[in-house]
Order: sequence, then C-alpha cells, then structure tokens
Amino acid sequence: DIPLLVEHFLKKYSQETAKHVDHVSKNTLTQLKRYPWPGNVRELENAIERAVVLSKSRTLRSGDFSFLSTSIPRKKTPSLREVGQAYILEVLEMCDWNITHAAKILGINRVTLHKKIDRSGLRTLKK
Repeated sequence: DIPLLVEHFLKKYSQETAKHVDHVSKNTLTQLKRYPWPGNVRELENAIERAVVLSKSRTLRSGDFSFLSTSIPRKKTPSLREVGQAYILEVLEMCDWNITHAAKILGINRVTLHKKIDRSGLRTLKK
C-alpha cells in the first residue's frame, strides 16, 4: 500500500507545486514502508507534501523526512578512548595479563601500560 500511496501523493503534490519531484530513493521508500504511521494515510500524505515542497532535487531522500532520521536508532560510535581501552583489555586477556608480554605487543613500556590500566580501571576486569 505504501509505495502506491507514495507514488500517488508524489504526483499530486509535484503537479500542485509545479516542482519536478518524481522519484523516491529505494532506501527512503524502504524506510517509509517500515515507519508505523500513527496518523495513518493523512500523516503519509502530509509528509509527502512537505517533502515535495522543501525538496531541492527530483528525488526524495531520507533527509527530506525529518521523522525518518529520528525513527531509526543509531548505533553509538565508541570514543577513541573506549576503543583504546577495549584493545588494551583484549591484548591483556590474550596474554593472560602478562604485563611484559602485553606491553611488547602494544608497543609501549610496562610502566606506561600499568598507568593506562590504573587510569582506566581495567584492573577490576581482570579474571
């Protein structure tokens, strides 16, 4: 139903606004199909109308629908510090917490590794 309704409303509002928006990207159409549409068909129609009016291209994309960018949960990207700590922990576990061996693999001296372990609280994760 959604693809047919999208096509219908796209034609309708492209003609009414004299804008040449004639396509919805495949990814955007997939997102529109997955969206729950709490306001039903009227909400879809309003969304298409708004997107057509505001669009600067012939193809509607996810960015033309503000609710799509908030409806899909984004995976949190870990910080550089978190990635570094995870890597140190992985190496420590691989070396059975042998600090000398782990430091050699990490390319740092033992004292630096001890400081990093203490500063980040990794010692509490030692099994």
